This record gives sequence, C-alpha cells and structure tokens, in this order.
Amino acid sequence: MISDDIKAFVKLGEFLQDDSSEVYKTIVDEANQSNGWFTPENIKNALQALSKNLTEKKINQWLKKYKSSIEQKKSSYTVGVIMAGNLPLVGFHDFMSVLLSGNKFLGKLSSQDNKLLPALSKILIEFEPSFSERIIFEESFLKNFDAIIATGSTNSSRYFEYYFSKYPHIIRKSRNSVAVLTGNETPNDLKELGKDIFQYFGLGCRNISKIFVPEGYDLTQLLDAFKSYKEIEYHYKYYNNYEYNKAVYLINNIKHLDNGFLLLKEQNEIASPVGVVYYEQYKKIEDAIQSIELHKENIQCVVTDKKIFKHAVPFGCSQSPELHDYADGIDTMEFLLNIEKK
Repeated sequence: MISDDIKAFVKLGEFLQDDSSEVYKTIVDEANQSNGWFTPENIKNALQALSKNLTEKKINQWLKKYKSSIEQKKSSYTVGVIMAGNLPLVGFHDFMSVLLSGNKFLGKLSSQDNKLLPALSKILIEFEPSFSERIIFEESFLKNFDAIIATGSTNSSRYFEYYFSKYPHIIRKSRNSVAVLTGNETPNDLKELGKDIFQYFGLGCRNISKIFVPEGYDLTQLLDAFKSYKEIEYHYKYYNNYEYNKAVYLINNIKHLDNGFLLLKEQNEIASPVGVVYYEQYKKIEDAIQSIELHKENIQCVVTDKKIFKHAVPFGCSQSPELHDYADGIDTMEFLLNIEKK
C-alpha cells in the first residue's frame, strides 16, 4: 500500500533528526572517508534537509496532485536510475519518487557517493520490509529495466541520449544557478547569498556560479559580506582549486577581485570553476532577465527577489528545495506514473 510506503519514509525522516545515534554517526563517517568533498558538516546538512522534507504533511502535499494516478496504477515497472555524485545524496529524490510511484528502483551509484543511499535504504527496509524486493543496486551495467533516469555531465548526457533513446527516459545534464542583485539587498541578504555560493563548496547545480549586478555596483561589499565563510579556505580540495584559478588569472593578467578564498571575475558564461564566481553587469534589470531566459537550458534556479523573477528562490535557500522543486523543471513523478513500454 502506498500509505505504508509513505509511513516508512516518514520514519526515516524521524530517524535522521537524531544525529546522536551510533548508526547515524557511522553513516556520516563512512561517507566522509569515501569522498574528501563530503565533509561531516555537508553530509549532515544533506541529511537534515532530507529530514525536513520527509514529514507526513510534506509528502502528502507533494503527492496530492498524483493521488488518483497512483491509486489507478496497475503496472509496476523497473526504473533504472543513474546517479550523480557531486553532492551527498543528490539522487535521493529520484530514489523516493520511483518507490512512491509504485515502481521498482534499479540504481547505479556514482563512485563518489556510494555509501549514503545504500545505508538509508537498509534503514528504510527495516521500516517497510516490502521495499527489499523493490530496491536493487547494480555495480556494473544496468539491464532489465523499463525506463531510465540518468543524471551526469553535459558530455555524459550525450551518451545517455544515444544508449537509452529507445526507453522512456529523463536525461539530465550539467546546470548551474544564478543570482540577480539590484543594490537594495540588506547585509543579511548578501550573507545568505554566501550560503548559496559556498555550501557544498559550490559543487551543486543549485549553487550560485554567477551573479548579475547593476552597472557600477560595488563588488567589494560582496567580498566583505562573504567573510563569515572564510573557514572554507581550510578545506584543501577547495583551496587548491581557488589557488590554481588565482594563479591562472595572475599569470595571464586577467582582471579579477579576491578576498583570500573566493575570486570574482567578469564573464558572460554561466558555469564558473570551483573557487570562482562570475559576475555580469546590466544597465536595466530587463537585460539580466533576458540573459537568464537566453541561458535557461543551463540554469537550475535563480536567487533574487520574487518581484524581479517569478520563480525566484529566496537568498540562502538554493540548496533547500521542496519536494515539488523538480530538477530541470521536469516533473519526475508525472513521468514515473505514465511509463509505457515501447
């Protein structure tokens, strides 16, 4: 029954609220040891974000629009899910969507994140044993599936499109997020923007990689506002990237701003390297919105005031999506409830 499935996820959310249990600590430690980017703090951030979404109220609100489709669903399909590994548990939403749509999950984990989801699946199965027959992790090539959800880089997405074109599929490629400033932001807005930039070291598609600012904007106030995130310089992987890009800019005499752990560079492109955030000046706010529209296929979310952009995400919230905030704007649940074998 779908209600039993929901209860299991709710119990998982309750479990994740207590970070003092030995099981919780073991999960964090093992994931941290397997990937240097997965710091205990970032793993806990990901687990806490999950726990906030895994409540009976939020899950039922999310599934309300699909209720009749779920109840009328007659067939269960095996859905292959190829997951990214740039952030801790970045593929959890696909995992949950497959199971709550009444389908079977066949997962291919990234080598960068192959500890967390199996550990949470084990706990989930304890809450609802029937999941043991509907959750499979494959270490090699996926086979015997009816549909596919694959997330990867822009290059790998081309291969996914080729190999999986004959199956019902969702193929996701690399995306980045942007912010739009007007100059009227409060000091707290700018500090919260720092969270959108630095959380998870800027490795996620929802992290801000570019900022649109009005002509003549004082960029030093941004660098000053971000000083509370200075501790990021003590993470060697992040700092190595920052120092490398700084060296490239200095050697090639490329204009940039620097606060000791972040570089700001004027650039028209959206995707910036780790340790760098691009900025672009606009004359009118309409110009910034037009640029965003032009690059919309490469943008995951926009952080700004909702008066400026209809679907804007508030400052500091880019890495806290709700269950209905689908990656790339593609309704995953709708896709999973309408799978038909070709």
